[in-house]
Amino acid sequence: MKIAVILGTRPEIIKMSPIVRILERESYEYFIVHSGQHYSYNMDKIFFEQLKLPEAKYNLEVGSGSHAEQTGRMLISIELVLKKEKPKVVLVQGDTNTTLAGALVAVKLGIKVGHVEAGLRSYDRRMPEEINRTLVDHCSDLLFAPTQKSKTILLSEGIPENKIFVTGNTIVDAVIQNLELSREKEQIFNELGIDKGKYFLVTVHRQENVDYEERFKNILIGLEEVQKEFSLPVVYPIHPRARKKMEEFGLKVNNIKIVEPLDYLSFLRLESNARLILTDSGGVQEEACILGVPCVTLRYSTERPETIDVGSNVLAGTEPSEIVSKTKYMLSKKNSWSNPFGDGRAAERIVSVVKKEIE
Repeated sequence: MKIAVILGTRPEIIKMSPIVRILERESYEYFIVHSGQHYSYNMDKIFFEQLKLPEAKYNLEVGSGSHAEQTGRMLISIELVLKKEKPKVVLVQGDTNTTLAGALVAVKLGIKVGHVEAGLRSYDRRMPEEINRTLVDHCSDLLFAPTQKSKTILLSEGIPENKIFVTGNTIVDAVIQNLELSREKEQIFNELGIDKGKYFLVTVHRQENVDYEERFKNILIGLEEVQKEFSLPVVYPIHPRARKKMEEFGLKVNNIKIVEPLDYLSFLRLESNARLILTDSGGVQEEACILGVPCVTLRYSTERPETIDVGSNVLAGTEPSEIVSKTKYMLSKKNSWSNPFGDGRAAERIVSVVKKEIE
């Protein structure tokens, strides 16, 4: 009665790690499939090692490409694996092409699909992630909604209530479990020449931002103006996609500390000690909220409205003046919000539901 865990990006590894730890600890029969959506498995090995996770049994190495090319290669490769292994349940997480491919293959083979982080919506169809998460929700058998708001969204789309389980978000589990481990990375502050609590942290990688020259240029100008306005270092660990687009568009920045992508524990250390975070990442919006660090989202919509509701986050869009204005606004607030994403036991609840399905 096997369980398949399908993942392919670093955020998926992080958010699935609490589930994998329970499956490993309680000796479930399970296996991990790594699609290689963002990087090769070898580049992601450090994430598995740092998070103390067992290696993936299957490394598909699909690599980059158009959405159709990438998803097509995944469909073919994942189908071969699932036909061979015959799991009872497939677990996917979030909204990536890996998530979509894993869910589609499983449902076509008559295998039950569990969607971790179900019910998120930005209502912006320009985001490929929005298409993925919606399709996956509607072909899943077990929908693990992180909040009551997510459950309400799923119900409004006609998904039966008996398929929906409000579990909390596994990102809370991951942050709690990994924050102590991140203390091993104290040297990151000296390496970057920054002081705790006296820098801004940036992540910008979303397709709808970095693939459009004018929008990406505006964001970079906004970051420069933030640095000038507040006289604090702005640290930007740059995603390979964003670096490629910067070079392609000939974009330059002044007074922004652009660094290579960081391992997860170093990045978590930076997140937890930042004065403020500017990001277009959904996961980083959640982590900032959990860590009590104010967040400015460089988008016009978010599938994490709970962060807006509790006051940990604000939407700034991509215009430089708004980025500066919203940064000033968030710096003026007290960091006294409550974490809306659960108590750190989401993985326990998810595995409990899955256990009933495989018995």
